[in-house]
Amino acid sequence: MTVIDPELAMEAARAALKTGGAYADVLCQRRSIQTVRYEDSKLDDLSLGVDAGAGVRVIKGDLAAFAHTDILDREHLMRAAAIAAEALEHAAPGEPLEAVASTRQAPPPVCEPDHGTHEVRAVVEHLEACDEAARSESGDVRQVTAVHNASTEESLLVNSLGEVRTDSCRRTRLVVQVVASRDGVIQVGQEAPGSLAGPDFYARHDPAATALVAARRALVMLEAGPSPTGKMAVVMNSGTGGVLLHEACGHGLEIDHVHKGASVYADKIGAMVASPVVSASDNPTLAGQWGSYEYDDEGTPSRHTLLIEKGVLREFLYARHEAMKDGCESTGNGRRQSFRFTPVPRMSNTYIEPGEDDPADIIASTPRGLYAKKMGGGQVDPATGDYVFGVSEGYLIENGRIGPPVRGATLIGNGPRTLELVDAVGNDLSFEEGTCGKDGQGVPVTTGGPTFRIAELTVGGTEI
Repeated sequence: MTVIDPELAMEAARAALKTGGAYADVLCQRRSIQTVRYEDSKLDDLSLGVDAGAGVRVIKGDLAAFAHTDILDREHLMRAAAIAAEALEHAAPGEPLEAVASTRQAPPPVCEPDHGTHEVRAVVEHLEACDEAARSESGDVRQVTAVHNASTEESLLVNSLGEVRTDSCRRTRLVVQVVASRDGVIQVGQEAPGSLAGPDFYARHDPAATALVAARRALVMLEAGPSPTGKMAVVMNSGTGGVLLHEACGHGLEIDHVHKGASVYADKIGAMVASPVVSASDNPTLAGQWGSYEYDDEGTPSRHTLLIEKGVLREFLYARHEAMKDGCESTGNGRRQSFRFTPVPRMSNTYIEPGEDDPADIIASTPRGLYAKKMGGGQVDPATGDYVFGVSEGYLIENGRIGPPVRGATLIGNGPRTLELVDAVGNDLSFEEGTCGKDGQGVPVTTGGPTFRIAELTVGGTEI
């Protein structure tokens, strides 16, 4: 680790306590970033950069102060520590809080060894392959955009408890978006795999195959008829249903929402909040997954957190400050976009646990309904769990078979109520990658789940 001398970082953490803080930490980072964009059959943008700096946080009662610097040297680090300390100099002490060092061991490494670097020429060839594959699928393909994003990050976290954590991680993601049109109808298909990997990523995620998935999704939706409306069974495809868990339920399980009285799950630990066939987890220890990490951004070892067990709410997701308020240990979910931000409780890899049903049997036992193969964007109120989500690729279910495609479908419901209405859970767990936004910052997350059925859900559509 060469980000900065750990002794200097520890000196800054101690200096941040000079006005009576109970806990302080210092996060130092250096991140190399590579972005390549290929659009309209040509290289559109190439960006290479390095971002480095440090953030200093100090906690005093219910309050926390934070300062950061883009210059990693003694002068600027100590100045940031002084600014953070001074911000709390005249703050009321409030209820005394105690920070406790974690006793957990770190999980096995989640980032596989991959010592190479992405060569720009090779990346451009991968993106060219995306463009060629998508356009070869049909003359109705009008636009192909392929974007490569890769980063390599080194970090050092020290705190006033004497903990010193070092970490190194690399991420690669390929985003392919295809626009198809015919007779005035325009549809968009997207596929965006990502993982904790360097150049080996493209050996596991063939660029042409990725582009074909996106192209075929757009082309299928060109053939789609209007979606029906009303209450009906909805079968969520493996992987994509995890978005519902993350957005409609997961944010309500982050403890800061509970503390603010903005979570429908407040005071429900030990209560039934879902169907008995539903169990759900947040697990950043999964090797290679986009949202995984060995230590969170506060230096706490990550762990598997069973949120819901057979319908019963078992635990919330904690960061360190919130854990200090509740007198418990953080679950290792203190995350931040970079050293420029303060950590907040965040999900990582959040998913519905696999069940015992055969996915084919779930479809076969559904007389009529909607099969949501791919979810789109949506809105949710974490205080109530009410949500509206678009379905970017959907099909009718007719007499126990997947029927014709439909477009314009939206799912309208309430997160907790939706989990109560799940009556079948498949054994085919899979994942999808994304970026979660909260408090003005985004972090990599994975959502997942097996095929599962919601017995009845309101579907909005375009059928007249």
